[in-house]
Amino acid sequence: MNAQTFNALAEPNRLDIVDLLLEEPLPVGEIADKLKLNQPQTSKHLRVLSEAGLVEVQPIANRRIYKLRPEPFQELDSWLDSYRRMWEARMDRLDDYLNVLQGKKPLN
Repeated sequence: MNAQTFNALAEPNRLDIVDLLLEEPLPVGEIADKLKLNQPQTSKHLRVLSEAGLVEVQPIANRRIYKLRPEPFQELDSWLDSYRRMWEARMDRLDDYLNVLQGKKPLN
């Protein structure tokens, strides 16, 4: 997993931008308006997200439309999956143990 991805997503405004772009691609001005940020600040956050590979820009006429790139999020999901499996296994063992304590079934 790329640490740059986590660094980019750690800032609340950038995470808000990602949440907005989940719905649809947007130009920088609309992102700024929806998040009540100034345009230079929004552009700076978008640059960080772009450098981390999380967003890409598509120029259309004189507008720059930003959209999410799925690959980094798929990579993040794969990385998290190993932890998800570990926690699910631990929860299954806890569930088995609680059932034993309640007399519902023997521990395997």
